[in-house]
Amino acid sequence: MHWITRLSGILSATMVMIVVSPSLQSFSPAEAIRSSILDASLRFPSQTTALDRFTFRKASLFRNAEQCSSSDRLMLGRTGVCDPSLVHVAITLDVEYVRGSIAAVHSILQHSLCPDNIFFHFLVSETHLETLVRSTFPQLKFKVYYFDPEIVRNLISSSVRQALEQPLNYARNYLADLLEPCVRRVIYLDSDLVVVDDIRKLWTTSLADKTIGAPEYCHANFTKYFTASFWSDGRFSGTFNGRKPCYFNTGVMVIDLVKWRRFGFTKRIETWMQIQKNGRIYELGSLPPFLLVFAGQVAPIEHRWNQHGLGGDNVVGSCRDLHPGPVSLLHWSGSGKPWIRLDSRNPCPLDALWTQYDLYGHST
Repeated sequence: MHWITRLSGILSATMVMIVVSPSLQSFSPAEAIRSSILDASLRFPSQTTALDRFTFRKASLFRNAEQCSSSDRLMLGRTGVCDPSLVHVAITLDVEYVRGSIAAVHSILQHSLCPDNIFFHFLVSETHLETLVRSTFPQLKFKVYYFDPEIVRNLISSSVRQALEQPLNYARNYLADLLEPCVRRVIYLDSDLVVVDDIRKLWTTSLADKTIGAPEYCHANFTKYFTASFWSDGRFSGTFNGRKPCYFNTGVMVIDLVKWRRFGFTKRIETWMQIQKNGRIYELGSLPPFLLVFAGQVAPIEHRWNQHGLGGDNVVGSCRDLHPGPVSLLHWSGSGKPWIRLDSRNPCPLDALWTQYDLYGHST
């Protein structure tokens, strides 16, 4: 247990003391952006029954610290999504992972010097989740976007875990279409992580001439992410010619949406997904298409921003320690989620670090 003590020291050193906040503005759900998206209320029955099992405590209010620049404070009068002082963060919301999403948001606010300047973009495929966000963070800046599962349903192939086949996993591919054109950059985060550093540090990462930035892991065996038939067919494997591809985890990415839109990366990802449907070239859900399009062309970000694999990858019941080095973000990627292991009273040691951001309370 000594490493928990060690990590707690790291977290204490990075934690920013944030004083109580005045009001933030919340925003109503976005209208459907793609023409193929119908009104969600026509597609889905009420989710009230499914959501009855969730009760979240109201989070403390957070406000900008004195360290925030005067220009940032002045810009707060411009409350729209196009305010250039905002840090944009995109996260999915669904019934199975909403507890993790709420904890992720809580962690970001708790460690941000300027929480007033963070705007959350929530991607949903079912209705009524907005109510949970509003009741838990009543003064949060956010917008809800409906992502139609039918957009990708015919492009998704079977994976090693059923959870990887859910359509909402692919919503990140469409951020450039869903978010307003004035949003030029966004941080995409998975729902099974917590941030223990100021998110603005990640936001200001230089992407140089790249479209996305992410921590890369070049020691990983890159070949295992694709099938033997992929590597034996030059039409497919040739996509990496002239590139030095490295594995990166798509659960933490900084995305230049201007470049994404300009070069049509959504269509490129869809093309690879269609090839996969016609003949298996990979096994791992939504990750390989990103590797095919971007690996070897990623702006590297410090590993501290994605201490991933804490969910044990695809091995049920396995516990992982942290990678060596500093910690800014803990990511329970893999099959084991901290809230499930905690509720079953079979947690891994690191799961205790997630609990301080958990706002869930059982419904009475």
